[in-house]
Formats: sequence, structure tokens, C-alpha cells
Amino acid sequence: MKNAILFGASGFVGSYLLRRLLNDSDYGHVTVVVRKPLNIDHPKLTTLIGDYHSLPDLKDKLVADELFIALGATRKSAPERHEYYRVDHDYPVLAAKLSREKGTKSVFLVTTVGANTNSRSFYVRTKGETERDIIALDFEHMHLFRPSMLMGHRIENRPMEKMVIKIWSVINPIFFGKLNSLRGIDGKDVAKAMSNAAKYPTEKVKIYHWKEMRNLL
Repeated sequence: MKNAILFGASGFVGSYLLRRLLNDSDYGHVTVVVRKPLNIDHPKLTTLIGDYHSLPDLKDKLVADELFIALGATRKSAPERHEYYRVDHDYPVLAAKLSREKGTKSVFLVTTVGANTNSRSFYVRTKGETERDIIALDFEHMHLFRPSMLMGHRIENRPMEKMVIKIWSVINPIFFGKLNSLRGIDGKDVAKAMSNAAKYPTEKVKIYHWKEMRNLL
């Protein structure tokens, strides 16, 4: 059985992904790195308390076959650009670097549709730089998941985001053909696509947009 490491287990996609990994017979052990305890008890689960600054001290415990990264900041949690960049770029890259050094072979990363190092959008450019720098670490298999609007119910109270999701659910059908990468997708479906992709790690670098993720469900 495989061992997995998950960063972002307390987040929207990450929480769904953690449940899938723990319930998957392919995995004998799952390690999560979180800032606060998750209050989840499972025989397969090891919880490490850490963040960007303390992560190097946990390096010897970052031993696994596969690394899943579902980290992401919000304007509320990281209002300053340098804080946002640390969560969305520096932390994922450091996590990948340390786990790669400990022998991890495959990485599964959530970024965003249109991720591009040359984008004028700070958010999209940051995601592109994260992809670029993790690809440069030369994992045997690199899986990049690029959702557009993340649909589904969130526990946090985000009224503006809820409104945008409602609008997106109405306009979703217009995104077809070459525009289907812009279609919204439920967070639990992104998690399912990630865990299913881990069963078929055939390509060196594989990018998943809406259509590719839907094909894995």
C-alpha cells in the first residue's frame, strides 16, 4: 500500500481529499501538515502541526510515495501580497522540495485555470510560478489540476463568493467547446479526480482542466 502526504487538509478541496485518501484501500498511511489539529481520529492518519516557517524541522517525517497539495490563501486570510504569495507559492514549493528530497515520486497540485507566469493577474501569475517551480523539482509524475470556479457548499460564511457561485451556476452551460475549461466544478469532484488520477500516474506532466477532471469521476 502507498503512503501519502497532504497539505491543505483543512481547506475546501483538501478536506474532501483527506476523506477519500483515508477511505481508499490503496493507502496504508496518510500524513497531513496543518496549523491546527483537525479533530479527526483515524488509524491511517498522522497529523503534523506546522507551517511555512517550521516545515524544515518536519522534513524527516515527510516520507511518502505521493504528495497532494491543496493550499490556497484568501484575501481575508492573507490581505497583503507577500503573505498571499507565501501561502500560494513559497509554501507549496517548499513542501514539494522537502518531500522530493525524502523520495516522493508523484505530486498532485491544485492551481487554477489559466495559470501562467506571464499573466498580468497577480493570482494567475502566482499559480503559474508555483507550477513552474514544482515542475523544476523533477518528480517522476507531476499532476496539475486547474479548476475554474469552485462550486459546492463551504462551511465558512462568504456571502460574496456564494453570490458569484450562484451566478456561475446559471452561466455554466455557455462554457462549451474551447471554453469548457471555464466551467465551474464542485470541490469534492476536484478531490475525487485527484485521488483517481493517482491510480494511473503514466505521464511525466499532466494538466487537468474541467473536461479531464470530469473524465476521472
